Amino acid sequence: MPTPNHGTGAASPAAVSAAGLRKSFGDKHVLDGIDLRIPAGSVFALLGPNGAGKTTVVKILSTLISADGGQAQVAGHDLATSPQGVRSAIGVTGQFSAVDGLITGEENMLLMADLHHLSKAEGRRVTADLLERFDLAEAAAKPASTYSGGMKRRLDIAMTLVGSPRVIFLDEPTTGLDPRSRHTMWQIIRELVTGGVTVLLTTQYLEEADQLADRIAVLHNGRIAAEGTPDELKRIIPGGHVQLRFTDPTAYRHATALLTDATHDEDSLTLRVPGDGSQRSLRTLLDRLDTAGIEATELTVHTPDLDDVFFALTDDTTPTTGTTTDKETAR
Repeated sequence: MPTPNHGTGAASPAAVSAAGLRKSFGDKHVLDGIDLRIPAGSVFALLGPNGAGKTTVVKILSTLISADGGQAQVAGHDLATSPQGVRSAIGVTGQFSAVDGLITGEENMLLMADLHHLSKAEGRRVTADLLERFDLAEAAAKPASTYSGGMKRRLDIAMTLVGSPRVIFLDEPTTGLDPRSRHTMWQIIRELVTGGVTVLLTTQYLEEADQLADRIAVLHNGRIAAEGTPDELKRIIPGGHVQLRFTDPTAYRHATALLTDATHDEDSLTLRVPGDGSQRSLRTLLDRLDTAGIEATELTVHTPDLDDVFFALTDDTTPTTGTTTDKETAR
């Protein structure tokens, strides 16, 4: 399975950048100074609880609403001075489908081609190519109301691609889809990025961000609580450990005496040794056991996942001091 290119970083030109974005609705401060930098040809995932402001970020960057403060550029165009330039370079797929169920899939596509001022011939060519690419050619002449949820979502993204956008905003694109349709959508997103498209993805599914994103930002209370690659984010949350299980009580006792920082379970003859899950820390542990002539029956490495990161960073009862990734490391 293809994996995100987590090496994508600051050396790549920014397809999307924002500094100090602010937005309020009445007395509610939705965004309180958001900074973003999304390298071209990458997937950037924006995570956060409901109401955190993810959709507001997408709406601002896609020129649907204006920010109250801050600056942003998309595909080289400034939001404030060149909104039309931004619109010409982007595609947007919102939480709710833009598909018209009363007309066919092909007619939906041709309508988008007309909106992009393509000629009749070019519009039909692009429509046919995209319907084939998204496995919708056989259903093209059927009313879109007869499509499954996954088919409608694929048609939605196909419509977004009619104008050949360089940057695509996908606002919770797989919400409500079954697991098979969700995996199909993941493959489509990977193919888009392979073709040079930049994707800003908002999602409620942490596995989705882990599978797709080169970088992730966690949005909470109007601010970026942490930002980095999935691996970087997992390392900022404590709780990683190596579990050693023994069947020989003598080996267990020797290991307990050697590994004084480990927590132990006498009943199951297991030790939990703190560690960050890195190759270096694991090698150090194994070398200590080998030198002492201790052999465990079973060894399991446990590292925090994005669920742990998400809950730790969005729990208002937990201090978040020190949880933001180091700027030099994250960028």
